Amino acid sequence: MRLLAVLLAFLAALVAGCGGPGQSGTAQSAPAPSPAVMPETESGVAEVLTALPELMPASIDIPAIDAVSSLIPLGVTERGGWEVPPVETPQQASWFSEGPMPGEPGPAVVLGHVDGGGESGVFARLTELDVGDEVIVRARSGRVSVFRVTGTEQVAKSAFPTGDVLGETAGPELRLVTCGGSFDPAADSYRDSVIVYATMVT
Repeated sequence: MRLLAVLLAFLAALVAGCGGPGQSGTAQSAPAPSPAVMPETESGVAEVLTALPELMPASIDIPAIDAVSSLIPLGVTERGGWEVPPVETPQQASWFSEGPMPGEPGPAVVLGHVDGGGESGVFARLTELDVGDEVIVRARSGRVSVFRVTGTEQVAKSAFPTGDVLGETAGPELRLVTCGGSFDPAADSYRDSVIVYATMVT
């Protein structure tokens, strides 16, 4: 599945670019996959965003951990890397615009830093979420999609659960992704990924 490969590459780029202790806070990117795994336009995502930009997600609110942020759509840079939220603005969350929009069928992905530039990130407290906690995503149109957390896991980046995170779902779901675990100075990155799974209720 081509979109699956693209989304996996983007997630790998983000978790490699999480801010860490003492990090200066520069934007990170990683090489994009070859054209053979680029998403096809038949997915319809790009066409929908062009025709109906008001459907795009505008903000995310997670009351249980006091996490609130606007959502910026991120894709591929002109240099062929995957865009990630700038580390110098660690409170900024992003939505992967090549995947499903929150509230639409499939696993929409929202990404944010755990910290950056010596400051806490928007997802600094992601591990504190419990089953049943709400995640609220608002679209530019005013549409509100409410999700409830169904599970949280922290895994080594080398064991990222691709199928669980990116596989097909029966309905609209949400994935929140950030860094976790100990910091590896040699790699300038955290060793783990923190993933929260949520299912839409309204």
